[in-house]
Amino acid sequence: MSHSAETTAHGSVKSYLIGFVLSVILTGIPFWMVMSGHFGKSVLFYSVVSFAIVQIVVHLKYFLHLDFSVKGRMDTFAFLFTALIIVMVVGLSIWIIYSANAMMM
Repeated sequence: MSHSAETTAHGSVKSYLIGFVLSVILTGIPFWMVMSGHFGKSVLFYSVVSFAIVQIVVHLKYFLHLDFSVKGRMDTFAFLFTALIIVMVVGLSIWIIYSANAMMM
């Protein structure tokens, strides 16, 4: 199979470097916030969760190349559907386990 027949989009070195730099920044800021000790627990919690969500988006865009362009739309929907199924399986399993535990007591 030739390279021109490939349908998957691969990132350039520039996009990988942008993703890497953003990931380092999005990791370093919460690390600094926690290690400095200048912030309250609630501020730290919401900041770390916010930076984590942004970092997930950065990883999805720059490393997994998921986007809503015409080419990447199906890959993105497949990823989102898979994530939904995993969340449902894990969440419902925990709910069933806790319900079974409550009925046993």
